[in-house]
Amino acid sequence: MRMAGEATWTAPAPTDPEQACPIAPVVDIVFSRWTTPILWTLNMHGRQRFVELQRRITTITPKVLTQRLRQLERDGMVVRTYHPEVPPRVEYEISDLGRSLAPLFAQLAEWATTNLGKVDRARHDYDSGSAR
Repeated sequence: MRMAGEATWTAPAPTDPEQACPIAPVVDIVFSRWTTPILWTLNMHGRQRFVELQRRITTITPKVLTQRLRQLERDGMVVRTYHPEVPPRVEYEISDLGRSLAPLFAQLAEWATTNLGKVDRARHDYDSGSAR
């Protein structure tokens, strides 16, 4: 029985995870494997040919680099320029949209400098059993 002026409670409706965390789509775009090193490299070194990117990001395979560059171009983060020469030349550069992430990357780099040592200590403590 409800008293006058008493609010009723209803169970919350199931929530779409992307609506529950509004940055989830951004994380999927920006922080998928290899995206950050590619964007970082293009931001730091400017326009790059495929082989230059591959030399700078030494642990990425050519197949994966191609896939990530295509996805980044599709997402508007990278601009691909084809030069119809002999031999053909293709260059990649970070777009204005991709460059707009620079402050976020700078904050994350600062966070990493300040906190990664703490993360390492916490992992060590946890793995040694002293955190449990």
